[in-house]
Amino acid sequence: MTILSVYNNNPLIDGRQSDRAMLVRRGMQILLHDMRHAVLPELSLSSGRRADLITLTEKGEIWIIEIKTSIEDFRVDRKWPDYRTHCDRLFFATHKDVPLDIFPEDCGLFLSDGYGAHLIREAPEHRLPPATRKSVTLSFSRTAAERLMLAEWAAGKSIVT
Repeated sequence: MTILSVYNNNPLIDGRQSDRAMLVRRGMQILLHDMRHAVLPELSLSSGRRADLITLTEKGEIWIIEIKTSIEDFRVDRKWPDYRTHCDRLFFATHKDVPLDIFPEDCGLFLSDGYGAHLIREAPEHRLPPATRKSVTLSFSRTAAERLMLAEWAAGKSIVT
């Protein structure tokens, strides 16, 4: 399976996610938007890991949401504990075909159907140190601005006055 399509001219899609993961992601993005979060998918972290979804709340909290689409997906992925050092709250998001009891109790949990999502369990807060918060926030904002510019260029609608 190709990891990255050379034929894709949409800078907002990198081709790494399965259709099911994209469905979960879409439902999460709808809910998080309704919650007034700024949402960014696939952000590279300073540890070299990539967060499936990262958000900034209105209060300035940083959340990471790790998407899991199967039991096997959860079992083989042991990198998710590393995300705790980059966020105030860590969540999992999944869909109805994955048993919810496989997810750790010390993480939040969302259930998504592609049209929205529901909070099943709140995540405990682990406040970031100020220097880490600044670093993650700067990375978030710079990446979001760069993606917006690339999306404008890809659409041929770059704003020039």
